[in-house]
Amino acid sequence: MSAEKSGKCWYCHSELEPADYGRQETCPKCRRDTRVCKNCIHYDTHYNNHCKENQADRIVEKERSNFCDYFHVNDQISGTSQFKSDPKAAAEALFKKKS
Repeated sequence: MSAEKSGKCWYCHSELEPADYGRQETCPKCRRDTRVCKNCIHYDTHYNNHCKENQADRIVEKERSNFCDYFHVNDQISGTSQFKSDPKAAAEALFKKKS
């Protein structure tokens, strides 16, 4: 079964097509599982089990593919990628001396 709409990868934010949300599918860019809690519209850390759907089974590994019947693509994922475009610049910013 595939999802009904396209969205973005929860980890690297690359564009995904509906066929990319199958049970064994991974993101073409970062190779992370795509049918995961963190890619679902019901995922919310403010709720019990981090899920707005109160009838969903408890899923411990939110970043691993699962069989949840309530999975729906979250097409509102935004933010910056967890990939660092320039790791050297990030390290320099982290360790630079404060004046």
